[in-house]
Amino acid sequence: MKRFTSALLLAALPVVGHAAALDHSLTCKMSAHDFIGGLIGRQLIEPQPMRVEENSINAFWPEHGEHLSAYGFSVFALVGFQQDDPLFRTGSGKPVARSAYGAVVFGSQQKVEDAVRAAGSPAIVHHAGPMLTAIFCKQD
Repeated sequence: MKRFTSALLLAALPVVGHAAALDHSLTCKMSAHDFIGGLIGRQLIEPQPMRVEENSINAFWPEHGEHLSAYGFSVFALVGFQQDDPLFRTGSGKPVARSAYGAVVFGSQQKVEDAVRAAGSPAIVHHAGPMLTAIFCKQD
């Protein structure tokens, strides 16, 4: 348990060194296909979703050994969905949007919100779990 807690705390620290920064992609100016497809093409995330939510949001893990960041925060997972796109699986409920994508990062909602707004991004920021915050773009 101590080992897991230490790893979680280290992952929550701001990113330093070499990491793929996603800031430019999280300005909500692209489609979910372009965002997720680009990350798969660069082999930064697993090509198959680890989970598909009822609202069709597909969650993807970063590839083993890849460290992604968003606005200075370590990325836990990437999410996305685009209607009628074979890159994504559809959930059992109503899709959240025609196209939606984002990143789930380690950090408090307020700190992430401050960083996203300081960068001028219109992304939606919301609490996603203990020490997890989602940065989310959607197009209807």
